[in-house]
Amino acid sequence: MPAALLVRLLVWSWFGLALAAGYFGWLRRLPPFGVQAMILGLTGLVLLLYFQTRPLRHWIDALDLRALVLFHVTRFIGIYFLVLYQRGELPRAFALPAGFGDIIVATMALPVALAPLEAGARLRAVRIWNVVGLIDILLVIASATRINLTHPEQLRPLLHLPLSFLPTLLVPLIVATHVIIFARLARTERAA
Repeated sequence: MPAALLVRLLVWSWFGLALAAGYFGWLRRLPPFGVQAMILGLTGLVLLLYFQTRPLRHWIDALDLRALVLFHVTRFIGIYFLVLYQRGELPRAFALPAGFGDIIVATMALPVALAPLEAGARLRAVRIWNVVGLIDILLVIASATRINLTHPEQLRPLLHLPLSFLPTLLVPLIVATHVIIFARLARTERAA
């Protein structure tokens, strides 16, 4: 099976399952730590497929590194976190750090990917951005875990559509792409 077809099949299947999970309320049935365990499991599965499936790895590695960075403009979802906080639907302890952090990382992704930089400068910019972005998403996951273990009702909007796509699809892909970017940067350094 060609790698591009495999990727499309995997992504559309995953999207369908994520949609079903949000629509049918499957996430609400998980124990408090279940959502974070699911994020960890899905992230691990993506990385396992990347590192162990040669056609998939070659297909992803053929993508311009800037495309992987630009995927993170999806993190402008942070604006919606701030809106939900203003409406009283998300707690301040989650919405403000997650919202502002995601907005900063998404905003930084634009010049890192699109500015006319020479190759060495772009790689340094990508590395710095990737460190900041990974730390941010890990802090968001840690914050959600802490709140979910003490006051799970405060994060209920993340268990319903459209925000249920975050733990079931977007966050695992965000964490996985950060790891993939680090792996690609390391290979580039070794090759140089």
